[in-house]
Amino acid sequence: MTFGTEIQILTEFGNKLNKLVKDYQNQNLSSEVKELIQKASAINPWFTSENIWYGLSYWASMLNEENLERWLDNYQKELTSIKNVGIITAGNIPFVGIHDLLCVYLSGHNAVLKTSSDDPVLTKWMISMLAEIDRSVAERFRFVERIESIDAVIATGSNNSARYFEYYFGKYPNIIRKNRNSIAIVTVDTTDDQLRRLADDVFQYFGLGCRSVSKLYLPEGFDLQRIFGAFYDWRHIIQHHRYASNYDYNRVVYLMSKEPILENGFFILRQNQALATPVSVVHYEYYSSYDVLASTIHQLREQIQCIVGAEKSLCTDDYGRAQWPAIDSYADGVDTMQFLLQL
Repeated sequence: MTFGTEIQILTEFGNKLNKLVKDYQNQNLSSEVKELIQKASAINPWFTSENIWYGLSYWASMLNEENLERWLDNYQKELTSIKNVGIITAGNIPFVGIHDLLCVYLSGHNAVLKTSSDDPVLTKWMISMLAEIDRSVAERFRFVERIESIDAVIATGSNNSARYFEYYFGKYPNIIRKNRNSIAIVTVDTTDDQLRRLADDVFQYFGLGCRSVSKLYLPEGFDLQRIFGAFYDWRHIIQHHRYASNYDYNRVVYLMSKEPILENGFFILRQNQALATPVSVVHYEYYSSYDVLASTIHQLREQIQCIVGAEKSLCTDDYGRAQWPAIDSYADGVDTMQFLLQL
């Protein structure tokens, strides 16, 4: 079987999202949509209106016939029995679980969905809009407080929650995702324009996504002032109260511990080998040769979501594209569609 009907429906869904984005840009949103966005932001202050519309714009751009056909041309839909797939979503950035839900929809299975307490609004909104186009979605997608009566599970969370997921759901076919971070490779040939685009990969969604760049690998002798100069356009981020609180706290901690840092009033550069960073902090590390860097990254690959840079032999995403992955890009490199089609 092919995905012809589903492609038509999701293309129509993409058109619907595009109209919403245009209404937002033209300041022509309905009061209902405005209230929904305000509610999502009130529950989770990290979900600013700007970030919500950025995420919605991404899906509006992805869901078109050309993208969908290219993606789904790699699969054959041969559903023998309909399964109930438990989906546990994270709540770190807006619409973070939508790709999993679209995969379940396309596979023909049902979704038993537990959203994060940080996102009780946006995921339900997206599914309700899809249900307006395909009424079967209302029956196939069920929101629950407790995951049970399932045949498989896809769960996304922290390293701690992953242990919980493995304990309770290990007996089912599963995809269980843990913490991952993203890195960027800067070379002697990296331009200031590329560094400005890299700033988007660092600061979009306040750096809270697994595709957010938290660590920079720099050639020895690289001028760090180029980083500060290129990232300056994001200085407005400090106006967000939660981000500012994190920045102030981390700055004080490092200063009191007499740890050497560089900062410019809205983010902190810290030389450290760790990939994970607190909000408002960017780690950096120098490399002596590209071969040594490639070896280092190979050893850390299971901790890395994406590698930003211009070197195609090692990098997965170009500067400025970390939060704009292709629709056939899968978290942790695990093919969700193939997993679902083989159930």
